[in-house]
Amino acid sequence: MSGSASARQEATSRHHVTAATDLQEPVTIVGAGPSGLAAAITLARAGRRVHVREWHSTVGHRFHNDFQGLENWSRDGEAMDDLAALGARGRFFHKAVFRGTVYDTRGRAHQVRSERPLFHLLRRGPGEGTLDRGLLEAARAAGVEITFNDRVREVDGAAIIATGPRRADVIAVGYTFRTDHPDGAWLALGEELAPGGYAYLLIAGGRGTLASCMFRNFHNQAHHLETTRAFFTRRLELRMDEPRQFGGYGNFHMPRSAVQGRKLAVGERAGFQDAFAGFGIRTALRSGILAARAIVENRNFDTLWRHEIAPAQLRGLLNRAMFERTGGAFLDRMVRRASRGDAGRAVGRAYRPNALSRLAAPLIARAWREPANQRDCNEPGCGCVLCKCAAWRKEPQTC
Repeated sequence: MSGSASARQEATSRHHVTAATDLQEPVTIVGAGPSGLAAAITLARAGRRVHVREWHSTVGHRFHNDFQGLENWSRDGEAMDDLAALGARGRFFHKAVFRGTVYDTRGRAHQVRSERPLFHLLRRGPGEGTLDRGLLEAARAAGVEITFNDRVREVDGAAIIATGPRRADVIAVGYTFRTDHPDGAWLALGEELAPGGYAYLLIAGGRGTLASCMFRNFHNQAHHLETTRAFFTRRLELRMDEPRQFGGYGNFHMPRSAVQGRKLAVGERAGFQDAFAGFGIRTALRSGILAARAIVENRNFDTLWRHEIAPAQLRGLLNRAMFERTGGAFLDRMVRRASRGDAGRAVGRAYRPNALSRLAAPLIARAWREPANQRDCNEPGCGCVLCKCAAWRKEPQTC
C-alpha cells in the first residue's frame, strides 16, 4: 500500500471515530451476533445509547443449538474473560475441555491434553443456554435496545456493522443428536472426511454434535459428512439418537481497513476469522469490544485491531497457505507436537507471530486482501450449504 493511500485510509477511520463521540448520539449496531452484542454491551456500560437492529426474528439464526468451541490458544489470557466482563458468563452453558483425541491423516489416534483449557465447549443457536441467548440477556440487562425483524437498508450516524460472513470460504455440515456415549472431544483429519479441514465429534451431557468442517469440495458435502459419521461410528461404537442435520458457513480475509463507508465492521463482516481452523468466536467478540472502545475512547479502530487481532489473523493465513502447499504432512507434524507435551502451548505457538510470519506479512495480507469467495457449486436446485446460504442473503432463512 502506498504512503498516500495509507494516510487517506487512516484519515477516513479517524473521521468516523471522531464523528461518533457525541455522547448524545445513539450508536446503531446492525446484527445481533456475538460481535455485535459484545460491542453493544461495551458501549452501553460506557454510558452510550445503543440500538441493535437484527434482520431475523431472534439471535443465533445461523446455528442449530450445536456444540462449538471457544478456543483458548490464539492469544494470552483466558478466553472466558471477555464474556465474564460482558456479564454473560453465567448466562449460557459452557464446559472447559482439557483433553481429547486427535486422529491424524493416517487414522492414528493421539491423546492430547493441556494444563489450562484447550477450548470451552458451548452451544450456538436461538435456544435456551446457548451463547447467543446468553449475550442477548446480558445486552438487555445492560440497557441495550434491540429490534428484531428489522431489515436495515441505510444507517445514519455512528454505526457498527456486524452482519456476519459475506462469502463462503469454509462450510460445516453435521448432525446434532442425543446419545448415551460418554462425554468427550474427538477431532479427525483427512481429505475424505473434510477436504482442507477437519471432522469433529463433541459430546456433553447426553447431547452430541458431529460435523465435517471443509474448506473446499463443497459440492460433495453429503459424501464427506457420511464418511465422517461412519468413521466415528466405527472407531467409537457411537450411537446417534434423534439425529438432525445442520449446515453453516464462514469467510475470512485480511481487510485493508475494517471501516466500511465510515462504519466500523466487526466479526466475519470484516473477515475476522481463523483461516486455518475456523475458530472465530473469540476474535468476533474481541473485534466488537475493540470497535466499541474506538468509539468510547475516540481512538482509531484500524489501529486497535491491527495491534490486537492482526498478528493471529496473519499467522492463521500463513498456516492455511503452508497446509495447502504441504497437505497432511503439515497437520500430522502439528498433531505429533501437540501430543508430546502441553497441547495448548503447542497449538498456541502455531498462532504466535514469528520471524517467518513477520517477514511474509505484506505478502500474506496482499494475497488474502479480499474474501476467497469459494465457488465450486452452481448446480440448479442444489441443496448444499453453499447454494442454500447464497439464497439466504436474498431471503431470511436458516442455512
